[in-house]
Amino acid sequence: MRWSGQELTAEEPSTLPGLARLNNLVRSVRTPEFAGITFHEVLAKSALNKIPGGGGPMPFGWTINPYRGCSHACVYCAAPETLILMADGRQKPLWDVRVGESIMGTDSRGRYRRYVPTTVHAHWATRKRAFRVTLADGTELVTSGSHRFLTERGWKHVTGTGGGSDRRPHLTTNDKLMGFGLGALASDDGSSVLHDDFRRGYLCGMIRGHGMMLSKDYPRRDGRVYKARHFRLALADAEALNRSRLYLQLAGVPTHTRPFTVATETRRAMTAIHTGRADHFRSITDLVEWPDDASDSWHAGFLGGVFDAEGSCLRGVLRISNSDARMIGQIVSSMNALGIAHVVEPPNPTGVRQVRVVGGLPMRSRFFRLAQPAITRKLDITGAAVKSDAKLQIVSIEDTGETIDMIDLTTGTGDFIANGVVSHNCFARPTHSYLELDSGKDFDNEIIVKVNVAEVLRKELMKPSWGHHPVALGTNTDPYQRAEGRYALMPDIIDALADTGTPFSILTKGTLLRRDLDRLADAATRVPVDLAMSIAVYDDDLQQSVEPGTPTTKARLATVTAVREHGLDCSVFLMPILPYLTDTRAHLDEALRQAKGAGATSVLYTALHLKAGVKEWYYLWLAREHPELLPQYRRMYGGGAHAPKEYRTWLAAKIKPLIRAHGLERGQEDPVTGGVRSTALGMMRDGEGERRVTAGLTAGVIAEEVSGDAVGVTTLGVQPTLF
Repeated sequence: MRWSGQELTAEEPSTLPGLARLNNLVRSVRTPEFAGITFHEVLAKSALNKIPGGGGPMPFGWTINPYRGCSHACVYCAAPETLILMADGRQKPLWDVRVGESIMGTDSRGRYRRYVPTTVHAHWATRKRAFRVTLADGTELVTSGSHRFLTERGWKHVTGTGGGSDRRPHLTTNDKLMGFGLGALASDDGSSVLHDDFRRGYLCGMIRGHGMMLSKDYPRRDGRVYKARHFRLALADAEALNRSRLYLQLAGVPTHTRPFTVATETRRAMTAIHTGRADHFRSITDLVEWPDDASDSWHAGFLGGVFDAEGSCLRGVLRISNSDARMIGQIVSSMNALGIAHVVEPPNPTGVRQVRVVGGLPMRSRFFRLAQPAITRKLDITGAAVKSDAKLQIVSIEDTGETIDMIDLTTGTGDFIANGVVSHNCFARPTHSYLELDSGKDFDNEIIVKVNVAEVLRKELMKPSWGHHPVALGTNTDPYQRAEGRYALMPDIIDALADTGTPFSILTKGTLLRRDLDRLADAATRVPVDLAMSIAVYDDDLQQSVEPGTPTTKARLATVTAVREHGLDCSVFLMPILPYLTDTRAHLDEALRQAKGAGATSVLYTALHLKAGVKEWYYLWLAREHPELLPQYRRMYGGGAHAPKEYRTWLAAKIKPLIRAHGLERGQEDPVTGGVRSTALGMMRDGEGERRVTAGLTAGVIAEEVSGDAVGVTTLGVQPTLF
């Protein structure tokens, strides 16, 4: 939702997070038929949203978003990727943080502000203009202009507004942020703990560091030899022991578990995993062999394993100890490979040497991010002062020109650590009882509902200044998601658009569209109307796995048929195509066959796009459902968000002949919205329902929205953007 046109001057202290300056909240509602979803009903002051053209041939477009938020839960949809420092020392992407979890905040104690654990009270979504702040160490922070960060000169907003005494403190390139930053971790270079090389590296570091491998021949009285082959790993920390057991199990080596030592006043209890089978012993020996050419993932796993086995982090100093020269040499080699600054300390009287990580909290954070050790107690930074030598000077502050989905947190301390710097809550979280909400409720499923959107829209469309530009619904959030069944906002929106001569389009995954087809058919006799149904997956099990909150493929295809039976065209969005899952010739051929059979008039396809944040979310799903495909996806998308050009060329060569064979015209993608260009504008229906070229209003729309030269056409057959 775009709030810029709705801000009021008065501050409302007790309201929904993100609406602190909007005293327009009507109520918040939860109902049994929408389990897990809270509807926040607001009175909007504007309905039409103008989309920046972004330099494309179409200078701008307009959208209407009756809802903010969506319950479709598709695993390839947008999710913020900012890393949040958890209380156990790990970092998680913002979208994966949950209400009630313990994360790191800060508190002023004595001379210093120090890191302290705090609880997440709220996790909620908003949509704002995006600004990118870049720091000298490479850290990037994408936030709204109103977000605040802690600098050496106090809290400052990203951008300034107002003038004189009303001008708020804001960031400049003279400021330095507080924290430790991401440094070289500004890009996603963390290794997955599911990667084969990471697992082998971890077991090598853990077992060589703390395991027992006994191989000994014992003579028997009868002259034969008993070959003893035993493996044992005993640890006090269940996290590392469980990870080691799991990794061995995945490698085909099951183990037994037994108590090893009991707890005393000076020592914790220990538990052991073990096996005495000769074939298991040989497998473990192979797993912990030194590799000839170790990958970065192996180096990361090795450091994680040896740190869990022999490492410590006391008073902010991270050390790994060992007496074996080969182990010390490998620790040094792995740290060098991963860019972790360190020194090797002289041996103590027993011959034990220590490799110490230097560079303070920034380098320690890098080690934890890459090595991903299992033992959380070793990662604790509680009480450490918020100070470092990291290069956190602001290099640039850029307006990205985009309005994007964002997520924010509210915590007990009023702040949190985002991408390694201290970040303030954008809004104070009030008591939940005011909003009829449970304080433990997860806010991932909050839906903002503009209950008066149709009334506001009609007033805006009646203004003399309104140019009857094409308006798109469904470019941001689905207007026919399940909430529409409760609020029924679309009928009045459709009437307002048609009554004022405003062309419009609808893109949806929701079969609730069928409820309004009579109204849409009537609207199409007065204004150009374009409809499109998004149907990406034609395997029922896969569709429900990847799009759990959407109607079935069969139900959506039936909706396409219903649209055509009402005399309206209907495009099908065959997007995204999922590599190795929905890109086979058989799947594409069947998808196009079903789309054609349902009556689709055109199709639009594109390969899966995985930007940062989405990628991590999708990989979690992939690891759970199709772990065998993770290596291929990491190779394909390791260089960025888009599938490689070679793959896209290969996909086009495969699908284009199928589109022609099924008699489906490929929809033309619009460079601004990423949707499909309308085939309706410039072609109104006559009394018999046939399309005819229309001068008057439609010609004016075309001339204003796009010149013929911009898209290589000069007639009224031009296809301006609707989606």
